[in-house]
Amino acid sequence: MEAALTYLREELTKLRGSRAQSSLVEDLDVASYNTVYKLKELASISVPTSSMIIVQPWDKTIVDDIQKAISSSPLNLSSAVDGEQIRISIPPLSEERRKEMVRLVKEKREEVRISIRRARDESWEEVQAMEKRGETTEDEKFRAKDELQKLVDEYNKKIDELVENKERELMTV
Repeated sequence: MEAALTYLREELTKLRGSRAQSSLVEDLDVASYNTVYKLKELASISVPTSSMIIVQPWDKTIVDDIQKAISSSPLNLSSAVDGEQIRISIPPLSEERRKEMVRLVKEKREEVRISIRRARDESWEEVQAMEKRGETTEDEKFRAKDELQKLVDEYNKKIDELVENKERELMTV
């Protein structure tokens, strides 16, 4: 369940709002040195303003490789080489795009909830099997079922908080 929550956090940081965040680009794949690296492994990433990200490669010879990776990414970001660094401007989102992003967030929420329910069901089956083998009593079985449901409810609450915060961020102009 914790892995599902971590997955949701990572996925939500990849969805861009109107504010610039280093997490938008840090995991972009950059083909350089005859292999593929994450951008965060090749450069420092800073956010000087709410609408600008600056990428400063540690090796100045790979500036073009990084810019190609940014331009070809599905994020549709425009970048410009400024000497030894790359400036990425984050345009404001249209209302239509904001609503689409909120829909994506809700899809991710449902995906994570399904994985949590699946984990609960697997645990419940294991508890039932333990009772059949005589390793636990019927009372302990139902106590475990209640504990499992409390755990699922707790994680669903955490998921809802994450999703609400992301929706609020996306809809803020």
